[in-house]
Amino acid sequence: MTTTMPTLRDTIAEDLRTQITTGHLKPGSRLPSEPKLATHYKVSTPTVRQALALLQAEGLIEKTHGKGNFVRPPLRRITYRGGAGIPFAPDLQTTIRTTTVRARGHIRTLLKVPSNTAVTEFRCTTYEGETPRSVARIYTPRDLAPSVQLGSSPWPTRAEPISTEIRETVTARLPTPEEATTLRISSTLAVLAIASVATTTTGRVVEAALLVLPGDRADAVFTTHPTTEERKRKG
Repeated sequence: MTTTMPTLRDTIAEDLRTQITTGHLKPGSRLPSEPKLATHYKVSTPTVRQALALLQAEGLIEKTHGKGNFVRPPLRRITYRGGAGIPFAPDLQTTIRTTTVRARGHIRTLLKVPSNTAVTEFRCTTYEGETPRSVARIYTPRDLAPSVQLGSSPWPTRAEPISTEIRETVTARLPTPEEATTLRISSTLAVLAIASVATTTTGRVVEAALLVLPGDRADAVFTTHPTTEERKRKG
């Protein structure tokens, strides 16, 4: 049996991780500079940076340009309710920008419309205080956009639901540069990417939503309700 020895990067990350989880390094406190850490651990600065990148990916620290690395205060996890299209947590606020775009590439495929068809795009960012918690882009055919309500919910909703099926695909991946910047997360932190497509009985797609949540502070919950036929078979 082969035993893998921890690297210097892993050893440094584990020591700092322990200091954070035990409270020796408190939330909001600034870590020593990278050169000072390199001197303390008797390693090169690139090795220290690799160790810090691990902690950033775990969400334990955050790097502020020009200021250094700080222990990140713990954030409440938020829950995405499958089928509801709403990332839920108390006190979330949402900014929504509406514009008209041309359906191309992935969006055209999701909406099942001809290329360059004009569609309405809702760009939504939810915040807890000043901290971004999720980003989403919602696309709907232009003739259906007037029925969308922008109320107190952190998500655009319809006055009368017209979809009969919602298909959702959940993927774990790294964020795009734009997503990392908007969510203020490390480009090495995995995100939950949820693609939701709502369709009518006639097969028309009435809405396609692309939601992204930081993977270290979000859960996706899906509840299945057996159909009448399934309940009869089990009975």
